[in-house]
Amino acid sequence: MEEGNMTCSSEFLLWGFSEQPEQQPIFFLVFLCMYTATVTGNLLIVLSISTDKHLHTPMYFFLASLSCTDILFTSTTVPKALVNIQTQSRSISYAGCLTQLYFFLTLGELENLLLATMAYDRYVAICHPLHYMMIMSPRRCVLLIATCWTLTNFLAMPHTFLMFRLTFCPNKIIPDFFCDLVPLMKVSCSDTRVNELVLLYLGGAVLVVPFIFILISYIYIVSAIVRVPSAQGRRKAFSTCASHLAVVALFFGTVFRAYLFPSSSVSNSVQGDTAAAVMYTVVTPLLNPFIYTLRNKDMKGALGKLLGGKVSFLRGQ
Repeated sequence: MEEGNMTCSSEFLLWGFSEQPEQQPIFFLVFLCMYTATVTGNLLIVLSISTDKHLHTPMYFFLASLSCTDILFTSTTVPKALVNIQTQSRSISYAGCLTQLYFFLTLGELENLLLATMAYDRYVAICHPLHYMMIMSPRRCVLLIATCWTLTNFLAMPHTFLMFRLTFCPNKIIPDFFCDLVPLMKVSCSDTRVNELVLLYLGGAVLVVPFIFILISYIYIVSAIVRVPSAQGRRKAFSTCASHLAVVALFFGTVFRAYLFPSSSVSNSVQGDTAAAVMYTVVTPLLNPFIYTLRNKDMKGALGKLLGGKVSFLRGQ
């Protein structure tokens, strides 16, 4: 293809949530409410943990980190989509698109590693309870989080930098509501084989390795739980893992659906893949606070104290 038919355009067009103009106000209200609930719910978890000294443990430290990640992860995609709906524009600048891509990849991969770290925490707590506080010391917990942040930044760089070598077809619409790797490669006019190989091997490893690590951790956890002599002890041990298991199933299930099993039908591919992207970028961060709070007495107690304190303060005014 000649250079004249290709472009280093200063902006892209996003498909969004729907092509029907009459549906845009509905999508705006729905996603505004979901985004507000996501930020509020995860922020309440962070505040509850930080203000309750009884929750200053490794498990809740990782949970607070996950909630912060969920807020940032959702904030990389939803606000721009809402602005586009409100302004009736589908455009995103070239620099803005690649910046969004970098932070989306960084925070998405960070969520993977945090879920694996939380699985390791539960493994140590249940399989090595006598050495738990020594192994999961505050210094080691901070080191684990710092390692996760560092790794994800380095893992996102190759994908982002490889996008700079591509040229993009003019007047092509990115088939998603944000800039992601596969949709961007679909609107490229140049050879994307290198990008696809890096996505397959590096991206696949980022997804599969933490997932396998979580599976192995829970094999050891389940084998330790079944050896607990009392039924009450088994229930208590399993209850500390149930919320984490639910979040793992929700997150990895939706991510695998989006990246490993994309829609094969051309007519339904954009709608199906966008719906799958909404599940792991919006719905999962929205549900995480409910999953961790509803099944956890300590979190419900801390949240009640936090909200009760605010109500008392307002009444005192």
